[in-house]
Amino acid sequence: MSDNVVAAQEMPEEDYQPSNRQVTRWQYTRREMKKKWAGYAMVGPFLIMFLTFTVVPVVMTFFLSFTHFNMLELPEFCFMDNYIRLFLEDDLFLTAFQNTMIFALTTGPLSYILSFLLAWFINELGPKVRAAITFIFYGPSISGSAYLVWKLIFQGDIYGIANGWLMKLGVISKPIVFFQNTDYIVPLCIIVSVWTSLGTAFLSFIAGLQGVDRSLYEAGAVDGVKNRWQELWYITLPSMKSILMFGAVLSITGAFGFGGVVNALCGNPSTDYVAWTLQHHMQDYLGSRFEVGYASCISMLLFVLMFGANLFIKNALGKVGK
Repeated sequence: MSDNVVAAQEMPEEDYQPSNRQVTRWQYTRREMKKKWAGYAMVGPFLIMFLTFTVVPVVMTFFLSFTHFNMLELPEFCFMDNYIRLFLEDDLFLTAFQNTMIFALTTGPLSYILSFLLAWFINELGPKVRAAITFIFYGPSISGSAYLVWKLIFQGDIYGIANGWLMKLGVISKPIVFFQNTDYIVPLCIIVSVWTSLGTAFLSFIAGLQGVDRSLYEAGAVDGVKNRWQELWYITLPSMKSILMFGAVLSITGAFGFGGVVNALCGNPSTDYVAWTLQHHMQDYLGSRFEVGYASCISMLLFVLMFGANLFIKNALGKVGK
């Protein structure tokens, strides 16, 4: 960017006089866009797809949440009826909300912290060893049905690995049907979810650690940084804030979208709805009852929860290194 453009951007609107006449900010913006049309042309396809498949659906969901809509008839405006029904009349919603928060507040932070700590440890290894261990930890996340191995381990008969060993050791006298027992469903689902969570965020953390300027550690030692934990807090984390935020967004999305693992391991619905989440609740009304307006209402609640969690993480990461 040239010095003239920088100066023009810093000038107030009434002082824009590139051609001895005053121009508005909009005119100035249009002129600059024409100059840089090639950049906008490159960004254009992504922008169109983002608007079409992300922004437009979110806006439509917001408006549909204020309607009764069954996909066969035209939407009927009902204002706040769906939200009143959700919070005051839907007893199963309270169960779904509670379970969603339990899963989100456990799997989200656990997977995020575990991903970073493992990446931090692996980063200290040699290149060949680092590549091998990274593949071992990353493998389950790219294998679509890898978590089904846990169904084999906790199979509810004498052929299940866990039941076999427990009976052999005399801990139990008969097999436990783990994924039908309300005492085990939630803990096992959390464990499996964390196990499969070392995915893109994990790789991004390794890449971020590799990109930290090594000279910063030498400068930190001169300035009084004495140990590895101080290096982590004052140098490493501040140098990769953008990657930390990226990993946080992925962890939050996965935590609040918790549902696929439950369906595969416990069936849908789970026993006594012990693992029933907002995602299950939304899919039930959308796919089985065809109450699109009510499902949109639940979807908007999930959106608000995710958005609020992202804001919280963004503020928290802003304090890193201070």
